[in-house]
Amino acid sequence: LTLPQFVQLMDTFVGQGSSLPTVKRLTAFIKEEYKQTEEEKMEQLEKVHHMSQAAQRKLLLEALFEKWDSSGYGFLNLEEVDAVLSRFKGGMEKEALMKAKEQLCSRYPQLSRVGQLSPKAFQTFLDLIASELTGNEDEAIDNLVTFLTTSVEQSHMECLQSSTRRKWLQDIHQAAEAREGSMESVYTAVFKAISQDAEAHGGNKKISASIALLEENQLSPERGQTVLCYVACTADDAPYVLNQVLYRDMKGISFAAVDEGKPIHVPRVELHGNIYFWNFDRSADERKGSFLVLPLFDAHWRVFGTLQLDTLWDQCEKTIFLTHEIVFYQGVSHAFSKAYHHICTRENVLQMAVTALDWLCPRTPSIHTVTMYLVEPGKDKDCTEKALCKMITIDNTGQKEIHSSPILLREENFLRDYLFKCTESLEVTLTPVRGEQHIAAPLHDLSRQALGVFDISIGHHKKLPPQEQKDLQKMLKMVQAAYLEILQRSLEETEPTYVLEAEQEANLRHGGILFHRFMLQDLRECV
Repeated sequence: LTLPQFVQLMDTFVGQGSSLPTVKRLTAFIKEEYKQTEEEKMEQLEKVHHMSQAAQRKLLLEALFEKWDSSGYGFLNLEEVDAVLSRFKGGMEKEALMKAKEQLCSRYPQLSRVGQLSPKAFQTFLDLIASELTGNEDEAIDNLVTFLTTSVEQSHMECLQSSTRRKWLQDIHQAAEAREGSMESVYTAVFKAISQDAEAHGGNKKISASIALLEENQLSPERGQTVLCYVACTADDAPYVLNQVLYRDMKGISFAAVDEGKPIHVPRVELHGNIYFWNFDRSADERKGSFLVLPLFDAHWRVFGTLQLDTLWDQCEKTIFLTHEIVFYQGVSHAFSKAYHHICTRENVLQMAVTALDWLCPRTPSIHTVTMYLVEPGKDKDCTEKALCKMITIDNTGQKEIHSSPILLREENFLRDYLFKCTESLEVTLTPVRGEQHIAAPLHDLSRQALGVFDISIGHHKKLPPQEQKDLQKMLKMVQAAYLEILQRSLEETEPTYVLEAEQEANLRHGGILFHRFMLQDLRECV
């Protein structure tokens, strides 16, 4: 039991309205009667020691990854890492390295195709190598980290550049994770990162940028199965680029970047001959500059769009993108991808909740209202205390209200403290509030951290009728299963599996469909 779970257990045991002497007697009884055996104590100490070591190792490997990934791209080239590791201990451990690499590629199937290591895959790789080496694994990891650390050298200027760029990439993530996070705020953060880097590290180039998302071509399929829809761009290009659609039968290199899954850089557009210019006001003599197209990948390295950058508005002669700039822009595309899918996941969770509550409402007339909250960071970035973001409320008539993200802070909402306790203990609780009974039910992620909570008011009823209670339990079970499935699909080492054909068609908007899929599977098991 965790501390919040223990407190919740004791609270439930003594019951509501128990006197202070009763609580004190229970506390004294437990203190006297509970005895921890020496074996349990040693087991607990070993567990704490192991958790501490794992946390330290994680921090160590994260710092090592950052040192290697000086540009902030977010990935390391597998062959480059492999080439350096082949010199470990004078090349005496090549066999262990080869075995670890085989295991890594079987765990991450896309590695053989893309050859890029994420932070998680990099840590897994080193753990696998350590397990193949003779001797103590912890010592082997330390030796590997020391070797890889000394294999990379950075000047003071490079360290400063790397730190600055990471800050700008982090701003993109924070734009998505903020309470008011939307795609518009993410687009703004992306273009700001690009312009700041151009000013600080790119010779003050004037850069235009745009983002296009890959969509199915339903209007003119004879022109190609997919199109690129331009959903965002920098201000100067907005009149010409925003909301435009690029078809496969049009001029351009964007679809080549999509199909090849690699960045395409055209140093001088005037010499290329296959560039599509959206701005028809620009004369042929003015069509000079550098053009770069970067594919946008999801967690499984499938392309879902492109990031375009050009220097056509820049009047200077030297406007070619340099290698360190291109690598940074790859980092920007990766940061955008994570932010984009974070917002899609949030939308899926909300859609799933709406579908689940629509299913529950007509079956449970005793429930007055249900409100769903998502767990958010507190007031300050460094604050450990979480806040609750009110997402949706539904009443027993089926009337829904989607909230514009009002925030509940614990210190300001004493009467809602039961919701915060529920997110800490991850246990369902029953609490009276102003004469009404409230059931609080948690929603957790893959690491059993609280993601959200359902606040279910049953009015003056002490408990729900048996069938309604059963339906509520079923709904909560299916919502939790569907949410874990949504998260599972976003992991790079897990290929998504589809049970219903509609799931594939819905793709990024499949939350509601997943809820019904789990309901169908549950029904099939019961029959």
